[in-house]
Amino acid sequence: MTMQLDQRDLDILRILSVEGRITKAALADRIGLSPTPCWDRLKKLEKSGLIESYGARINLKKLGPHVTVFVAAELADHTAASFHAFETAMQQYDEVVSCWALGGGFDYLMQIVTRDIDAYQRLIDAMLDARIGLSRYFTYIVTKPVKGNVAPPLNILFNAQ
Repeated sequence: MTMQLDQRDLDILRILSVEGRITKAALADRIGLSPTPCWDRLKKLEKSGLIESYGARINLKKLGPHVTVFVAAELADHTAASFHAFETAMQQYDEVVSCWALGGGFDYLMQIVTRDIDAYQRLIDAMLDARIGLSRYFTYIVTKPVKGNVAPPLNILFNAQ
């Protein structure tokens, strides 16, 4: 069931998606409400599950060497059990920071972040050895970020102006 959202709800979501540490008073001011009604709306959005969590974006370049790799994966079998086994296995690999099931072409797209290409290859070898259903994979190394970690286009999605 879809929750009914008005422009203020969308504004709260938009602001929080890029400024997760904004104070409740500043958030209320930005959307044109007093703090208590703003807080009530925020709690409603959290309770409904629209706001899943809060977190920080980490600048990996400042931490040290790393590589980001996208991997298009195909499974050997296309049964519900095979998909379930692969998806369960993905939860065990910390280097797999995102994984999406795809329609058409490839079965999954994984985003992997690891120290270097050697570490990436060891991870893939471990996945192949683990017999999680991975039959073929195609590696795409990120050479530079162009756009990412942006707020979803809520006004476009909800036809709000």
